[in-house]
Amino acid sequence: MPPVMPNLMVEIAGRPWRVSTRGHDLSIPLDFDAPQPVFFGAQAASEQPLVAGSFTGQVDRGASCNCSMFTLTPHCNGTHTECVGHITRERLSVRDAAGDHLSAAVLVSIAPAAAESTADSCDPAPRSTDRLITRAALEAALAPYEPGQHQGLIVRTLPNDASRQYRNYDTAPSSAYFTTDAMRWIVQYGIRTLVVDLPSVDRSDASRLTAHRIFWGLPAGSTSAAAATRSDATITELAYIDDSIQDGQYLLNLQVAPFVADAAPSRPILLPLLPW
Repeated sequence: MPPVMPNLMVEIAGRPWRVSTRGHDLSIPLDFDAPQPVFFGAQAASEQPLVAGSFTGQVDRGASCNCSMFTLTPHCNGTHTECVGHITRERLSVRDAAGDHLSAAVLVSIAPAAAESTADSCDPAPRSTDRLITRAALEAALAPYEPGQHQGLIVRTLPNDASRQYRNYDTAPSSAYFTTDAMRWIVQYGIRTLVVDLPSVDRSDASRLTAHRIFWGLPAGSTSAAAATRSDATITELAYIDDSIQDGQYLLNLQVAPFVADAAPSRPILLPLLPW
């Protein structure tokens, strides 16, 4: 007999939806023995067998079991979720911030604009070759939806290709990033769980992290968590959203490794919504 699938229902803005349990995994598998994403000069994530006395944790070397040590930089080696502790003196834990394990979310695809084609502000000022996620692009993509219906936003940037799953962002052309106007609009729209396929919502060489600050409500120059007005909001970067996943409304299940750290590897899963 086929397995019995649970019958789940959610209500979004007064409308009931049936939830499909066959979700879309937006995380990049971190294969320690294969090409993997790398960003900001970080070393590739690595794996080594544990050595303890005469024991070496590899079955193919005669051990009773496999037991490895893993070295990685969550911000730079793959899909990760970060909290306001990324930019504060206090060492806050993303495990505590990422409390909304299920959220009504919408996926949109956006083609970044050339810096010279928009009047949006950026801090620092953009270079002529920069590609930007603008307020106008977000407004157009989210026009079919009412503000306040969704707490989660997933942004897929175009063009999209599978190389994002193993791209070296230090040698590839500069990635797009969010203008300050775009991020302020996201906050006004009510988004608290943001998922992007970029290595950073800011320009990679920008030390001010202005878009991060706007999203978490942390004033420029402040490093105090108490000053942040949106400390329960999270940003997930380096996701991969396959072209087969259609834009639209979903239930977002954000799974975050239980690291007591400002960022941790994560697994955002989109659960399709079907008419009830």
